[in-house]
Amino acid sequence: MSSSQERSIMCLAVPGKIISINHHENPLLQTGRVSFGGVIKEMSLAYIPTAKVDDYAIVHAGFAISLLNIEEAESTLTYLQQISERNISRNQ
Repeated sequence: MSSSQERSIMCLAVPGKIISINHHENPLLQTGRVSFGGVIKEMSLAYIPTAKVDDYAIVHAGFAISLLNIEEAESTLTYLQQISERNISRNQ
C-alpha cells in the first residue's frame, strides 16, 4: 500500500459488565457472559481470574483483560455514547 493509501487502524478495548461466569477447574478456560449495553457476548476470563458477577472488565478481541471500577466504566461508556451520538448526527 502506498503512503497515500495508508489508513490508520485502531483497536478499541471497551468496558462490559460481567453478568455470569462459567467456572472451570482450569482458570485458563474460565469464561463469562459480558453485557455491552444489552449486547451479550461470551468472553474468556483467563486474564482476570478474580472476576465476579457485576464487575466491569475491559474487553479486547474476546478476552477480558482487566477489571475496572464502576465509576471508570460508567465514565467510559458515557463518553463512547457521546461519540456515537455525534457521529450519527454528523451523518444525517
